[in-house]
This record gives sequence, structure tokens and C-alpha cells, in this order.
Amino acid sequence: MGIDEKYMQRCLQLAANGIQGVRPNPMVGAVIVANNRIIGEGYHVRCGQGHAEVNAFAAVKPEDEALLKDAIIYVSLEPCSHYGKTPPCADLIIKKGVRRVVVGTIDPFAEVQGRGIEKLRKAGIEVMVGVLEKECQWLNRRFFTYHSKHRPYIILKWAQTANGFIDDHGMALQISNEQTQMVSHQLRAEEDAILVGHTTESREHPQLTVRHWYGPNPKRVVLTHQRPLQQQIDDLYQQGIQSLIVEGGRKTHESFIEADLWDEIRVETGAITVSDGTRAPQIPSDVSLLSSEVYGDNQIRRYIKALQ
Repeated sequence: MGIDEKYMQRCLQLAANGIQGVRPNPMVGAVIVANNRIIGEGYHVRCGQGHAEVNAFAAVKPEDEALLKDAIIYVSLEPCSHYGKTPPCADLIIKKGVRRVVVGTIDPFAEVQGRGIEKLRKAGIEVMVGVLEKECQWLNRRFFTYHSKHRPYIILKWAQTANGFIDDHGMALQISNEQTQMVSHQLRAEEDAILVGHTTESREHPQLTVRHWYGPNPKRVVLTHQRPLQQQIDDLYQQGIQSLIVEGGRKTHESFIEADLWDEIRVETGAITVSDGTRAPQIPSDVSLLSSEVYGDNQIRRYIKALQ
């Protein structure tokens, strides 16, 4: 790993701390380096408050201010160039007079999209773009999907028995254990909305809340026969929903898979078996295994599309 990658990795570590507070803004980290030493770093903590670059400059000690003219600022996402809830970070970087800016990835938001980089270069600042680009885009996959595909980032999620059933002869079945319940509720706290089908809603009346973790409850969404799936997704996009967990039954999951409306699939497999029931949805063939983790007797596998 080179020097630029090393400091960009630190930007990503910092950025991840904002996962609950910054929505709907992206998570961003910034590191200021002078003479091979970090003199300031920060991340976007909460929507409406200072961006990562602002917090990084604020962290520079008075005795290090003179070093800024020879400093490099690393930012995981392109500095903003427009006035939103805060002034443009590109203007602040220019004002501070750093000699070089290293950017992880371009901001897909229509108000930015390269304008921040252009503004920095016009001011005579050297700009490098694309350091750990895939990692920076993955961190903000919800934000990128929302602005590039005009829909939420969609996670299909179900639990199944060791022999591939999601219920016991049509009756609800507890497959998750205490550990995986915590993992599931952590996911809920990190995503904007959660959807179930009308059958699951009427039969099980699921709470769909964050009870075993800390954070906000996701918006509750019920898919009905009267509303086509694409219309439902379009409505969520218009509402500003950047991420969606689908926790419905087999038909609900299959409708998303058939429409190719998914980005990630999470399957929890328990140790228990049943003699009959509803078969778990079929995982598409064009997937890559992202991770596999064991929690007691249960295993959670995460899949993404193979071309990603």
C-alpha cells in the first residue's frame, strides 16, 4: 500500500463513524498531512453540521497552521462546490492554501459531479482522483445507488432452516438466535426503510423496529397487490429513501429478484430443520459471495451481483 492509499484508508475509517448521523448526506473522512505527519483529521458527523474538510481544518493546531501551504488534504469524496446547509468545502480548501488534494471518488450528486475538482484545479491546486475509488464508492453505496440509479439501495434478507425452508408448514418459525437478532437490528438502524409483503404483515404483524440495537427505527413499508413494485420503489425514491431492507416472504423476494431490483442479498441459515414448509427463495446465479460469518449455530452469507 502506497502513501496515498494509506491516508485514504484512514479517511475511510473516519468516514464510517458517521453512518447514523449524516443521512441523507454521504459519509466522508478527511486527513491533512504535512511533512509525512497528520496535522488534522475529521469526518462528517451529522447532517447540517460541518463537513469532513471543515472538521479536519478545525483540528489543525495553531502552531501547525504555517504548514498548510505545503500540506496535502485527503478526502474520501469530492469536496462540495455548492452552497447547501454549509458553504462549499472546495472554497475552504482554496482559502487554506494547501498544495495538493487527493480525492477518493467523484461525488454523483447533481450539484457537484466534478465541479469541486474543477474549482480546485482552476485555483492552481494539484488534484488527484481515484485513490481507493472502489472502496470509497462501496462505503457510500446507498448514496451512490440513490443518485445514479434513482432508487434506494435494496437489501433482500431472509432466514432459512438448514434444509432450506423459511417457515414450518406455513407457520412462522424462529430461526434467528440472540446474536443474529442483534446483527439484524443493527442493520435496521443503518438503513432508511424496511419492507414486507401484505401476507407477512397480516399473518405475523412484525414490529420491524430496532429493539436489540441502538438507533432510529427504519420507515415501515408494506407492499400491496394494488401497487406495482416499480411504483413502490419510485415512491420511496421521491421520499428520499436511500436504502431499503426487504424482509417479506418468498413471493415478495422473488418479485424483487425477477424485476432485478436488488443490490445485496443476506441469507441467515440456522441449524434447525423442518419436515415441510415454504421453500426459501432461489439465490440468483450471477452473484458473488461478499462475506460469510458464523454466529453460534447460525451462519449469515452476504451476496452481491457478480459484476459489481
